[in-house]
Amino acid sequence: MITTKQRAHLRSLAMKLNPSMQIGKESLKEQSFKQIEDMLFANELVKIKVLKSCDDDVRTIANKVSEFLQCDVVQVIGNVFVVYKRSSKKDIKHIELE
Repeated sequence: MITTKQRAHLRSLAMKLNPSMQIGKESLKEQSFKQIEDMLFANELVKIKVLKSCDDDVRTIANKVSEFLQCDVVQVIGNVFVVYKRSSKKDIKHIELE
């Protein structure tokens, strides 16, 4: 669980990111979870856009991703959400949280 101060820091970093993935009409599938997990392993902070054609609510999708992958939802704004998970990958620059 991240603190409010850490969440604010992650939100400031997320502002500079473009969405790495789009979730469309078919909503979340097993392949979607695997793709998000791979992106979190490589980058730790991932921004995801939910298209208007998706039947599920953005917040619902963000919570499902958070529960399934054991990551933290940093923010949900409009049809975009950001998730964070500390990576165990050795050769990347990790995000420093105070």
